[in-house]
Amino acid sequence: MAVWGFDDVAGRRAGSATMAGGTDLIRRGGSPQQATFLELFFDLAFVFVIERVALRITDLLARPGIAEGWIAFPAVGRTLLLLLPLTWVWTLTAWTTARFDPRRLPVQAVVIVTMFGILIMSAALPSAFDGGGPAFVAAYVGIQVGRSVAFVVILRGHDQRPTFVRELVWFTLAGVLWVAGALTHDGTRVWLWFSAAALDYLAARFGWPVPGLGRLRVTVWAAAGTHLADRYRQFLLIALGESVLALAVSYTTGLYDVESTAAFVICFVTTVLLWRIYFYRAGQILTDAIAASRNPTHLGRVAAFTHGVMVLGIIMTAVGYELVIPHPLGHTEDAWIVVMFGGPALFTAGRAHFEYVVFARVSRPRLIGILVLALAAPLMTLLPPLAVALTVALVLAGIAAADAARARGRPLEAPSPPR
Repeated sequence: MAVWGFDDVAGRRAGSATMAGGTDLIRRGGSPQQATFLELFFDLAFVFVIERVALRITDLLARPGIAEGWIAFPAVGRTLLLLLPLTWVWTLTAWTTARFDPRRLPVQAVVIVTMFGILIMSAALPSAFDGGGPAFVAAYVGIQVGRSVAFVVILRGHDQRPTFVRELVWFTLAGVLWVAGALTHDGTRVWLWFSAAALDYLAARFGWPVPGLGRLRVTVWAAAGTHLADRYRQFLLIALGESVLALAVSYTTGLYDVESTAAFVICFVTTVLLWRIYFYRAGQILTDAIAASRNPTHLGRVAAFTHGVMVLGIIMTAVGYELVIPHPLGHTEDAWIVVMFGGPALFTAGRAHFEYVVFARVSRPRLIGILVLALAAPLMTLLPPLAVALTVALVLAGIAAADAARARGRPLEAPSPPR
């Protein structure tokens, strides 16, 4: 197994990490798998990332006349497009600290510089499709290309150096599209950046193939599944933490009347229910599921995808908080319903898929909950935002109650991932 977590499909088998260059940076097999203080410090930047994304979407949906139809959704889609490179940076940084020792100065330097770049990207995000585009792209391309260059230099003479040569080639190619998008405007920028984001993900999915070097098969989950499972749980907690921040800030800007207070209570209960639904059983034993899987790489990749879906659902739910708490009564706009119902539905769908990853089944209450949200959504235009939020909380409470009833008196279920 390769040190970085890759196997060379072209035929080069990774060595035992005994060569000189960068050998002392590798995490040892018996090292603690919990996240280090450096990684937790890095995650603080993503509190700002999620806050900026949620605030940007809220601002679009709260503008008078915008939320009455679907006018705001192209702009919302552009904002979510910018979330792709941001989360991709987090993923690659998590892979880096899963395979390299975060206590080593070179690794710390890479992570801290990446954190600085993330803050620049987040600051430029609201105006990225206007004057902030060059700053957003310069930070992103600098992070991706810079990390690859750093490890090409650090791992000089090491048998894993070609891994980062491959990454460097593809991040440079994608960087051309990112930069080209920053130099254009409107629809052209959107399509160039969408193509660049797709290229980033597809290149990694197929092992960053380079002529003469072959391609790589990602096996980092097999090598560091315990650590990465912990990191993805923490990332989801960051999203839940930001939703708590969103509802608290929204409440402090209100008049503290009965209606806003009721909305605040309902939104807080909703966040607690999301936390409960995630960590119930499957969220606790992802590490054991990876260890029990015959294909930990595939299971880890799917688990990462489901966490991304759940985080997106939490962000949309937090946007709903920022809409309903200041405006608990009155008319509920169509776009608000999409966010307030779509966020919990997306979270529940991601959680259902996550359950399948761990147990090879999906609980019926989760599917029923999604169906109820879909069927009830058209009726919500007749209700004020406060009642819409209450409906969401009741559906999630039903899912959580069904989970508790199913578990009562039964031992903790062992993982049984799909074969």
